[in-house]
Amino acid sequence: MHRTRRLTLAIVCALCTAPAAGAGEHLGAAEVRAMVAAAPGRADLSGRDLSGDDLTGLDLSGARLAGSNLAGANLHGVKLVGADLQGANLSRADLTFAWFIRARFDGANLSGATLQTVITSTGMENTPDQAASFVGANLSDANITVHFSFDDMRGANFSRANMTVVMANQSMGLLRTEFIATNLDGANFSDAGLGHVTFRFAKLRHANFRGADLSDADFTGAYLNDADFTGAKTPRATFESATMTGVKGLDHTR
Repeated sequence: MHRTRRLTLAIVCALCTAPAAGAGEHLGAAEVRAMVAAAPGRADLSGRDLSGDDLTGLDLSGARLAGSNLAGANLHGVKLVGADLQGANLSRADLTFAWFIRARFDGANLSGATLQTVITSTGMENTPDQAASFVGANLSDANITVHFSFDDMRGANFSRANMTVVMANQSMGLLRTEFIATNLDGANFSDAGLGHVTFRFAKLRHANFRGADLSDADFTGAYLNDADFTGAKTPRATFESATMTGVKGLDHTR
């Protein structure tokens, strides 16, 4: 009798300490869609492997995706409104036309990802209450055309990212990346293409622009204390009313 009880207890303890079944297994697109349909607005996909999945048009609003692997996934048109993607791997993912409203990408890896014409507000202009968060996120080598205005992007890495506007493709008006009133303190833009990008009233203290192409960039009213522009290209860049105490690397005071 006692031996049976000890055996039963041993089995229960083993089950309690065992890792969750399937936690490290890859979830196919059909499985992901089924899980989201079963729990709309609260699907928990945190820590799951969704790499390479085609999730086009899926509504992941409110979903928990913290620490998930979405490397190389097709997220074209996916709604990530209020979603938690902290620490997620989105390297080389396609986020064209995705919805970023109130999403959290803190510490996420978006290196080499495509972020084109991303939806960041429900109206024509961004507002603080719809801002997303990218604190410490890695967007190096990414292709970006996004209005990041009002977002919290402290310490984000944009090294070698391509945001330069191709003027030949602007037949319907200027589509460009905007960082209006964005918190970019300590951000890294080294060797990035930032032609025609606007940083109006952005916080850029201690930001790194070494070797970046800032042709026609707009820094009107920006906070640039201790920012480093060593080797950056700044033809026609605007620095009107910017705070520039301790700035390094600019040829002359603007």
